[in-house]
Parts: sequence; C-alpha cells; structure tokens
Amino acid sequence: MPRRLPMSNWPPPSAPAPRCGLCERQTPHLTEHHLIPRSQGRRRGVPVHELPTVLLCPACHKFLHKTFTNAELAGELSSVDALLEQEPVRRFVAWIRTQPATKSVRVR
Repeated sequence: MPRRLPMSNWPPPSAPAPRCGLCERQTPHLTEHHLIPRSQGRRRGVPVHELPTVLLCPACHKFLHKTFTNAELAGELSSVDALLEQEPVRRFVAWIRTQPATKSVRVR
C-alpha cells in the first residue's frame, strides 16, 4: 500500500490583495495618489517624498484626476474624508463597489 506524503506548504500562502483607499475594493494593482499633487507641493516648498499619499485602484485614481484640478485637490480635497464628502465621488464610489476588481473601467 502506498504511503501518503504530508501536505506541502508550498507555495506559501499569499497575502490578501491590498484595498483601495477610496472604494475599499481588494484589487491586485494599486497606484500611489498624492493627496497634495506633486506640482502643488513643490510650489509650497514641500519635498515630494514628504507629501501625503494614499493607495488607490486605477479606476478611482483616474476618476479623481479627470474630475478635479490639481489646485482643487491641493486645497479643499487633500484628505480621503474630504474627497468622500463630494457628491460626484460618493456616486462614483457607490457604483465602482459593484464592479469586479478585475474589470477594466473606462473613466470619462
């Protein structure tokens, strides 16, 4: 009678996919969004590596830059909470949460 080998632990269990800071979906790929855009931070004399960032899925990142100017993002929208208070962002986040993370989303 053949002998059974113990269960292998290879490959090691993978870590769960990271979550988007805006829509909170688990996505395989996230991009770094500067809450104060780099161009605006340099004008204020802040080094780029000291600017606050959040990891966003590509769809949320594209939506923010298509919807708001860098001046708006640097001024009143320089935090995730401030972004979520905006009606267009709330509507987009409510819709994008219903989409699978693997689906490519076209942002207009």
